Amino acid sequence: MTINCKGQLIDLSSPKVMGILNCTPDSFFDGGKYKSEKDILNQVEKILDEGATFIDIGAYSSKPNAAFVSEKEEANRLLPIIDLVLKNFPQTIISVDTFRSEIARKSIENGAALINDISAGNLDSQMMSVVAKLQVPYIMMHMKGTPQTMQSLTQYENIVKEMIFYFSEKVNQARSFGINDLIIDPGFGFAKTLEQNFEVMQKLDLFQMLDLPMLIGISRKSMIYKTLETTTDHSLNGTTFLNAIALQKGAKILRVHDVKEATECIKLHNKLQF
Repeated sequence: MTINCKGQLIDLSSPKVMGILNCTPDSFFDGGKYKSEKDILNQVEKILDEGATFIDIGAYSSKPNAAFVSEKEEANRLLPIIDLVLKNFPQTIISVDTFRSEIARKSIENGAALINDISAGNLDSQMMSVVAKLQVPYIMMHMKGTPQTMQSLTQYENIVKEMIFYFSEKVNQARSFGINDLIIDPGFGFAKTLEQNFEVMQKLDLFQMLDLPMLIGISRKSMIYKTLETTTDHSLNGTTFLNAIALQKGAKILRVHDVKEATECIKLHNKLQF
């Protein structure tokens, strides 16, 4: 199970870590934390030193009820950071967290390697066509609505069955455009209640029937800190526990704020594989 990132084949038979670098002022955990070039580069160096294979850069917060960001503002935030990172760490494999095709195109042209789309093409009808032309890996997440409306769209008869059907349709659509490398993301916290998040986690192994690598992004999310009656700052232990469960159920990429702990989790998981 491999994906092609700028000519480099990444083998996902052993799970990998994707470190998060948010360049938004309102991200739910680290918003506004990296304001200067020095702060950004220090964080990138830390992410890479701790063992991340990918760095995911986002410029539009997708937390519930997130403020709208114009395409121009998203580009102004994002593109200089891609340039800065690659100038100082040229071997970095950058994933760009965007649902806009034009941002995706500009990001890849500036040196990014993957597109991470929370809407799987639902918020921009040109996205899959653009990704196909760029011939880069495409991460498709499950979500209904937009970050502004998703919390009101949590009605399902059978959430896992409906999600698998959603991904089946999306995979067929992506293949019809000619996208080769696909990754699915169940979208924990997106158009799902607390109970639904745990149901999806419990049945996560069922998504393996899609025969695609699966990315899991649960780092410090509300399903953890609300259940533990704590805060995002104190939810690392819960994150690590659920990441371990996700690995047992077939996850191939862990998207996290805390790379060292996720890397250690994968090392221990790999030791259990015979």
